[in-house]
Amino acid sequence: MPIDLPPGFLLGAATSAYQIEGGRDADGKGPSIWDHFSHRRGRIRHGHNGDHACDTYRDFQTDIDIMRQLGLDAYRLSVSWPRVMPEGRGRVNEKGLDYYERLIDALLAAGIAPFVTLFHWDLPLALHRERGGFARREGAEHFADYAAVVVGRLGDRVSHWITLNEPWVYATFGHMAGNHAPGRRNPWAYLRATHHQLLGHGLAAARIKALRPAAQVGISLNLTPAHPATPRAADRQAAALADQMVNRLFLDPLFHGHYPEPYWGKLRLFRPTVRPDDMAIISNSLDFLGVNYYTRARVRHHRLVPLVQLWPETLPAVATEGQVAAGVEYSRMGWEVYPAGLFELLFRLKKEYGNPPVYITENGAAFDDVVTADGRVHDEQRRSYLAQHLAVTGAAARVGVDVRGYFVWSLLDNFEWTYGYNKRFGIVHVDFASQRRTIKDSGLWYGELIRGKRKN
Repeated sequence: MPIDLPPGFLLGAATSAYQIEGGRDADGKGPSIWDHFSHRRGRIRHGHNGDHACDTYRDFQTDIDIMRQLGLDAYRLSVSWPRVMPEGRGRVNEKGLDYYERLIDALLAAGIAPFVTLFHWDLPLALHRERGGFARREGAEHFADYAAVVVGRLGDRVSHWITLNEPWVYATFGHMAGNHAPGRRNPWAYLRATHHQLLGHGLAAARIKALRPAAQVGISLNLTPAHPATPRAADRQAAALADQMVNRLFLDPLFHGHYPEPYWGKLRLFRPTVRPDDMAIISNSLDFLGVNYYTRARVRHHRLVPLVQLWPETLPAVATEGQVAAGVEYSRMGWEVYPAGLFELLFRLKKEYGNPPVYITENGAAFDDVVTADGRVHDEQRRSYLAQHLAVTGAAARVGVDVRGYFVWSLLDNFEWTYGYNKRFGIVHVDFASQRRTIKDSGLWYGELIRGKRKN
């Protein structure tokens, strides 16, 4: 399928603060929950942590020069909450804000539009320990206060704001499964973190609009088509419930003003307090939706799983590295390469959720990348992955989906959460010992695609 994108379509790349910045305690930054979690024994592969990562707190200009060389239209970055407000509330660290001001100014000087995410999981540790973070209702209010501080400084130069990145992952992995920071395993905390993140999004959106009425405000959700593992009725029902757990748990409140049933009812013993005006604050708060897509989920009925009786066999959270099935391509994460799922999601947003403006805020794949003797990284699998997903994005636009841009995950190889530095998603290779950058073949191809789009 050819890559045929609509006029004005943005092509960019994405990163997040904890995964690339380093500078763990530089210039007054406070510790985040990931600073603490990554130093706990056995939490991260090979004992890795994000203390140095890609060292972009010390030097962001090298990467902006690469972005300009590739011709990126836009760059999605995140702000580190504890770098700006070390305790998560109250005191503002001016040196932290100065860093992001310089970064934004350098991007604009290079002709690259910044898309800024306010929360990409690195909650200030003090806010978690002393105030419970998003597991308590006041966490939503603290987040809105923090958003106002950042937008108050940068809002004259940033037009697109993303409040939260993948709130499902933060709530589920961080508060129920316990394999992400802050490492809790508590179903009550899981649902409180879910609702309070959404409430925080709504409160922050209102604060941003009050400060900058012309600002475009969105949220980035990890959306995953849920398909039955077999045609059996039990598996079809399990897939429908999995769709509510992962997708509709956030889409329905944001666009329809309620949580999905029967999933919400099944969890009634664990549900947080939802005040009468909460859903009005959450709904109708978006100027655009960010979609993070990697693969689909294949779901099977499983009678031993409490409450939901399902198991998502190929959900990214539980996929098995190195799995093989005849005729199926997998990334190094064990995730099926399934570009049709992206088209399915985009068309569904048009059909069921009023066709909101959409940006693909993350899409990419990890493969085993090495710098060869010729000084290149020949990552043909990644180039093919990106080409297939861009092709279906263009196809969705041709059938009326209001999709406006695409951000590769990721610009750089980086700290990949619990996998440490073991998984490489970047279109730019990073030697973490020397911090040397090498644009991979997929990055060179992406740059050619951008130049070709501009000629047309």
